[in-house]
Amino acid sequence: MEYTDYYQILGVDKKASQEEVKKAYRKLAKKYHPDKNPGNKEAENKFKQINEANEVLGDPEKRKKYDQLGANWDRFGQEGTYSGGSPFGGFGNQSRHTYFDGDLSDLFGGSSGSSGFSDFFETFFGRGERASRFENRSGAAGFKGQDFETEMEISLEEAYHGTNRIIQLEQEKIRITTKPGAYDGQILRIKGKGGRGRNNNDGDLLVKIKILQHRLFERNGNDIKVIEHINLFDAILGGEVAIDTIDGKIKIKIPVGSQNNKTLRIKGKGMPVYGKAAMFGDLLVQLQIDIPENITPIQKNLFEQLKKSFN
Repeated sequence: MEYTDYYQILGVDKKASQEEVKKAYRKLAKKYHPDKNPGNKEAENKFKQINEANEVLGDPEKRKKYDQLGANWDRFGQEGTYSGGSPFGGFGNQSRHTYFDGDLSDLFGGSSGSSGFSDFFETFFGRGERASRFENRSGAAGFKGQDFETEMEISLEEAYHGTNRIIQLEQEKIRITTKPGAYDGQILRIKGKGGRGRNNNDGDLLVKIKILQHRLFERNGNDIKVIEHINLFDAILGGEVAIDTIDGKIKIKIPVGSQNNKTLRIKGKGMPVYGKAAMFGDLLVQLQIDIPENITPIQKNLFEQLKKSFN
């Protein structure tokens, strides 16, 4: 029985973070998944190895024990480090971070006495409860199909009002609809539109929302920020100006003596709050004061008189 290098199987460094392990596993699992390699025995075996490696490296506790085991794994039994069963005490109730949901032996047609894991894995990590848990799952729900992921780009206006897109799958077209207030990075889960599973237990389609940058507005949570240029006289004397919002123009009052970069908060003129009817964020208006560049001699004289009056 040879030592199994799980890091090599997933193609990651021993110092890789848990997130890097997770990404490597998902990438390889997609590549060698049985749905994409029907009848390919080599891909089937590779898929088994990938899931076994993830079962260990994806769980911080198992990974820690595996790292302690190292390439000198055969010395554990010889030096009396443990007696019988697993040197790591089996699985018990420790936390798990596995991303494969099913029984490998059931998936690949193994015998009822096989867990789908290598001899190395079963010798040092045990079969026990983990394998029976897989078997119980597979008997009822069956192997769950792979989740598919895609990205959907929408404008800020579409995020505000809600929109829809037509997505072409292999055998059908489906309409994806977003509610008002959709946000960047939001994941929409479309049940049963992923890879095919067993007993109608198909995977899901995960649609990630990406909101495109706007030329005027900047979104901050449910608030919207906009920069409004005003003249020097409105800043000093106050006034009323019309400004753009995503939902049309509105008039706002400029307070007397407004300073450059002063921010006015307009209640309820921001983004809709997702999933909550009639609730909106605020509009944040940052004032930018435009200073006259070219003035006439008469205007210059008036400014000088104004300056002296303040002195």
